[in-house]
Amino acid sequence: MKVSVILPAAGLGTRMGREKAGTSRKQFMLLEGAPILIHTIRKFLRSPSVSEIVVALRPEDLDWARGLIHQERPSKPVRVVEGGESRQQSVENALAVLNPDTDLVAVHDAVRPFIDSELLEKVITEAAHNGAAIVGIVPVDTVKRVHKNKIRATLPREHLVLAQTPQVFRFDLLKRAFDMARQDGFLGTDESSLVERLEQVEVSVVQGTDRNIKITKPTDMELARLFLTEETAGRTAS
Repeated sequence: MKVSVILPAAGLGTRMGREKAGTSRKQFMLLEGAPILIHTIRKFLRSPSVSEIVVALRPEDLDWARGLIHQERPSKPVRVVEGGESRQQSVENALAVLNPDTDLVAVHDAVRPFIDSELLEKVITEAAHNGAAIVGIVPVDTVKRVHKNKIRATLPREHLVLAQTPQVFRFDLLKRAFDMARQDGFLGTDESSLVERLEQVEVSVVQGTDRNIKITKPTDMELARLFLTEETAGRTAS
């Protein structure tokens, strides 16, 4: 089974308060000497299920990223493609370069470097059986539906999930979902929202973990350093 991973990394990272090229964007911020993007790539390089990795980047970052990836001496193909103005366009650009014999596509936030290897295998296995699967966690806080600043309803948490990544789909299914979205002018918030519109498969949810954080603001870096220290210590111990 051929599994391709797409890492959309063309965003500007405005929640970090910066919009310059290079290490100023969140996916290139240094975490213990290496960009967050590289830490994320390393996780998928270690996975026996992953066949290749495609990273979608802003045009001005392509050459620089190629150099970083080359230094890693990757054990499997890692390609870079030009991303788009939106995450959806970046993923679609990456889909266009995948080989037709690809079975599954896993889309993962480039700034989630702490995806657990066991969790990754679980969501890939679920997608292989069901056609579509995402990682998600049940919210621990009470969730309110509001209009402006007034509460309209309290939503039962047992029926809610906070979507994470990876989100894994059959290649043909994901391609159809993106084709339909383009034709309809639909812009989704994640890949699952596009696949859901097809109404061809039910998307499964694999229970995630709160360690699978998405680094989007400066305070996230403190937690990231802690998690990386723990991971490094665990690998050393084993």
